[in-house]
Amino acid sequence: MSSDDDIEPPRDAPSKVAITPFVRSLVRLMDDANAIPGTNIRIGWDAILGLVLPAAGDAFTAVSQVALLIAAVRARAPGIVIARMVLNVAIDSLFGSVPLVGDLFDAGFKANRKNLQLLERLEHTPAERRGSRTGDYAVLGLAIASVLALIAAPVVLVFWLLGRSL
Repeated sequence: MSSDDDIEPPRDAPSKVAITPFVRSLVRLMDDANAIPGTNIRIGWDAILGLVLPAAGDAFTAVSQVALLIAAVRARAPGIVIARMVLNVAIDSLFGSVPLVGDLFDAGFKANRKNLQLLERLEHTPAERRGSRTGDYAVLGLAIASVLALIAAPVVLVFWLLGRSL
């Protein structure tokens, strides 16, 4: 005889997410480990390292972002969740790569925190878990279109300037 505890969820169903203490600590460290004195604003080592040692900040950020994506894949997160996580990473990488302004962006955007929150939503039991809705896809589509427009804008500007100079 087997009890209900012995029944495994279907292979295609997302499992209950086991976000490791290491991943949680890494997110806290990278996105909000330090309080700015006299304020309620918290910044992480992502912004600080990016300002002082740009390459080191990007490397540590990449480690934390990959750890979160691995946790999502292990949890068999729905594709839309992983897509939103990747989009957060892309936005962080795109804007975070701009010297100085990117560090200020990193301090406010907090891609790791956003991605951890997406994973934490999966921790609920299947009955409590909210499935993807049309709005999720709309937000994702709008964000992708915006990022593509931002990437295309400099290219269009260069061709426009070249056309005017010829």
